[in-house]
Amino acid sequence: MKKAVASPQQEQTASIAQGLDTLSLEPGKVGARLRSVRRARRLTLAAVSERSGIALSTISKAERGDITLTYDKLAALAHALELDLSALFIRRAEATTLPIEPTFTPSGAQVIYDTQNYAYGMLATELSGKRMVPMRGRVHARKLEDFADYIRHAGEEFVFVLGGALQILFEDGRHFALKTGDSLYFDSAVGHVYLSRGKTDAEVLVCCVDAPGGRGPGAI
Repeated sequence: MKKAVASPQQEQTASIAQGLDTLSLEPGKVGARLRSVRRARRLTLAAVSERSGIALSTISKAERGDITLTYDKLAALAHALELDLSALFIRRAEATTLPIEPTFTPSGAQVIYDTQNYAYGMLATELSGKRMVPMRGRVHARKLEDFADYIRHAGEEFVFVLGGALQILFEDGRHFALKTGDSLYFDSAVGHVYLSRGKTDAEVLVCCVDAPGGRGPGAI
């Protein structure tokens, strides 16, 4: 029998999710975590909507696992719930202390949250309360129309292209073409989107940094 050959897309998905059978996250798992934290804090959907600026219907759909959320919405909900963003993806996170202990993430052990436009590979999820959110991911999106809106979140962002061709578009009209080895640092409050410009999905290393005072000392 002739052995089936994996498509480039299947190979890309496998490379980022290799060995992640128990760590790949379905939307329902993240939604259940959101609901659990919201209820533990005795907050209504309306209260979280007001705090985060996200439509109540969107939060409700996310809690049911009907939709996936972009990074800006995940970050807004984490702030509204006074929760470290990593805690949405893993339950057992150690509180950050000073000095921060080295936290090792083996190759292939990142927690994957896959959406229509991006696959987010969350790193150092064991630490909570950290100011940086490091991620390794893939960019599925090919055109601006793939997004409902530009992505905006308080803080700063750094992206390094590990493989493929990437284009970053900003809502003010600026745009940058990046190839393997290129990087860009920018104000993430300015609306932006990542687009793959090659035959395969671009692979990137991204680090988002909270704005000063963006998360209170009581965040878990």
